Amino acid sequence: MNTGGKQGLGNADVEYVKAVENADRSWTFYVTIRHADKGWGDYADGWDVVTPDGTVLKPDRSIKYTRVLLHPHVDEQPFTRSQSGIVIPPGVSKVRVRAHDSVDGYGGQEIIVDFGTNKGNGYELERLT
Repeated sequence: MNTGGKQGLGNADVEYVKAVENADRSWTFYVTIRHADKGWGDYADGWDVVTPDGTVLKPDRSIKYTRVLLHPHVDEQPFTRSQSGIVIPPGVSKVRVRAHDSVDGYGGQEIIVDFGTNKGNGYELERLT
């Protein structure tokens, strides 16, 4: 799979990403995550879209992650959640999608999304044109 690999201790894995371009040229990301959620004490609590320079793209700067996950998904694995309003800056051709777990942080499997092709290992893009 085309991934950024494992960077740390975290074990929330991004399994698939679908990114859909919106009429305003922002994107909606649908991210599928697998994590052995155990309840409120240990669960996947967010995911990010990250540019090559490390900037986390968020629709609202006041939130902790690109998409905050509000509760454990103990009996729903893997699960997919979306976030709209993600603006890809000019000149950015690839982003990394990573997940975070409440105990171990980042470090699980990541997916690299390449905007130069509409489908790759672990991702697909749906464009307006």
